[in-house]
Amino acid sequence: MQNQAGFNVLELLLVSLVAGVLAAFGAPAFRNLLLDARMVAQVNGLVHGIHLARQEAEKHGTDVALCRSIDGRNCHHTQPWQSGFIVFVNRDRDDPPQVDAGETVLQSTPAWPGGMITANRSAFVFRPYGKRSVNGTLNLCDDRGPEAARSVIVSYTGRPRAAPADTSSNQLRCPS
Repeated sequence: MQNQAGFNVLELLLVSLVAGVLAAFGAPAFRNLLLDARMVAQVNGLVHGIHLARQEAEKHGTDVALCRSIDGRNCHHTQPWQSGFIVFVNRDRDDPPQVDAGETVLQSTPAWPGGMITANRSAFVFRPYGKRSVNGTLNLCDDRGPEAARSVIVSYTGRPRAAPADTSSNQLRCPS
């Protein structure tokens, strides 16, 4: 009879133990990597929306608004920012901005179920020809708290910048 190559029970237990220890140490790092990727995606989505709004305001010669939206078609000013947002051409310049007939939605961003976005504005309106737009700050938090929070700060000219702190370089606050 030939010897058959294989593993015995002790070898299988040892390999399982080593794999379990490696998984236990790797899981928190992988979780943080995943949460960082989701945070970056949300920050980039907001910054892209702001750049798009500024560009389209000049292109169309009228106001372009960024507002909260749960359905991707209308503004919902009472919903939280993490419910999603839209960018649209606000031809009639209504305040607060609302999507009316003939106004084009340029971008729709879905909800961010893993985090919270707070802002000091109910909507951001960008005006054409370099006119002064609304300034403000959007703070993004996930379950890791202020240490991992990010901020998108919009200047008076409508230029966005992402930062790990508020406009006074203080650590961001996350609602509990």
